[in-house]
Amino acid sequence: MTGHHHNHDHDHDHSELSETELRVRALETVLTEKGYVDPAALDLLIETYETKVGPRNGARVVARAWADPAYRARLITDATPAILELGYAGRQGEHIVAVENTPVLHNMVVCTLCSCYPWPVLGLPPVWYKSAPYRSKAVKDPRGVLRDFGFELPAGTEIRVWDSTAEIRYLVLPMRPAGTEGWSEERLADLVTRDSMIGTGLPKQPHEVA
Repeated sequence: MTGHHHNHDHDHDHSELSETELRVRALETVLTEKGYVDPAALDLLIETYETKVGPRNGARVVARAWADPAYRARLITDATPAILELGYAGRQGEHIVAVENTPVLHNMVVCTLCSCYPWPVLGLPPVWYKSAPYRSKAVKDPRGVLRDFGFELPAGTEIRVWDSTAEIRYLVLPMRPAGTEGWSEERLADLVTRDSMIGTGLPKQPHEVA
């Protein structure tokens, strides 16, 4: 597994739920009991930020890299300022490294001790990313994880697992789908999924967004 060791002084608890998450859950319970919060509406809001609003930033970064070789080179060389070019920065995104998938190399990101995640480009981390089974299995059996997510890589493809930390977070640059020559960045961004930027999924194919 690739990546730097965690700084144990950062603000994530290494238990299943951090102190902040426990407080949020307690507050949610109180507000729900008093009728101030509709749990279904709250779940929908969280899902929207997990899967749509946040990851759209990363999708635009990926689409720009697919469409602009010079930008791609800057992204791979030093991702944080390249991402800032598109206006995305902030807490949990102070130092982002972009790792590129190729026909012979597939990258996957995990945070083995907690849930470090590049919020400015991916939004809120999904629940499964923070779960102990994913954190453990991603290291021990990455191919098994990919099968769990519904796809199998060719036997000859190397899988490289990156350990996200408080100091460095990772963004996977997936391979551009075939048949998208001449597409605008906006159309290309529609192909990019959150999971493809974590490495647990692939971009959509052109026929899926046509």
